Amino acid sequence: MTNAIIKTDFNFPKQKSVYKGKVRDVYNIDDQLLVMVASDRISAFDVVLPRGIPYKGQVLNQIAAKFLDATSDICPNWKLASPDPMVTVGHYCDPFPVEMIIRGYLTGSSWRTYKKGAREICGVAVPDGMREHERFPEPIVTPTTKATEGHDEDISKEEILSQGLVSAEDYALLEKYTKELFKRGTEIAAEKGLILVDTKYEFGKKDGIIYLIDEIHTPDSSRYFYKDGYEERFAKGENQKQLSKEFVREWLMENGFQGQEGQQMPEMTDEFVNSVSERYIELYEKIAGEKFIKADSEDVLSRVEKNILGFLGRNL
Repeated sequence: MTNAIIKTDFNFPKQKSVYKGKVRDVYNIDDQLLVMVASDRISAFDVVLPRGIPYKGQVLNQIAAKFLDATSDICPNWKLASPDPMVTVGHYCDPFPVEMIIRGYLTGSSWRTYKKGAREICGVAVPDGMREHERFPEPIVTPTTKATEGHDEDISKEEILSQGLVSAEDYALLEKYTKELFKRGTEIAAEKGLILVDTKYEFGKKDGIIYLIDEIHTPDSSRYFYKDGYEERFAKGENQKQLSKEFVREWLMENGFQGQEGQQMPEMTDEFVNSVSERYIELYEKIAGEKFIKADSEDVLSRVEKNILGFLGRNL
């Protein structure tokens, strides 16, 4: 069993604070730089599972880095460097309090809302008579609030503007960037035999400039279908073949766990943990279109710390 990072406790020069999310640990360096470590933690149903998945952090970090580089001509992004396979260092930005979700297909939570009779999602009108996994005539932007605690909530453009969460001028640019990034992501996915179904983007501001921040187009932030067989499955009303961490949720549900009170987390055996690791590597190779090269896993924490200190030493 390979080392998996489930926790970091670094102390870097000029470090002001650290934020620990479900998967990422983000170090604030003097309100100038953010050091984002993609750990090997894995979450489902808003619960962090007890064991880490070897190479998962590397997979997510390298996919995000690849897509940040591939879209940097569309809008500025926060990334400055990836000094380690599990780390991205970038601009410290003030994040907008909304997440920009864009959907190309009626699936997931949007389908559940539609099935209950709603013909408007986050203030966007949706045509009558659509079926699950059907493509929208045009992708729709369905933002959510960015909750510091609990769940993000759906919100409309009109509510964002009336509540003063984002200025009209900034929101127009966020929407423009969201649509252009999704178009590029869709084109790249198609080259790999995939359909980018929906995804989320987060943005922040630094010195009056809007930057794309955080991860993009990873299997944790996006849903992909396999293009091959999509039409046949859709015609028969069958489930689509997905490229996401849905298989982890399915395993938990099969074992009686959906994150609800009183439910027991099933045991994550070495065999299961290794199978999830292999699936993430498979996701990387499909999305990135190249072979995954495993980073040295002898002492992952020391390697990560050394590489970050090296970068900061040269750039602070």
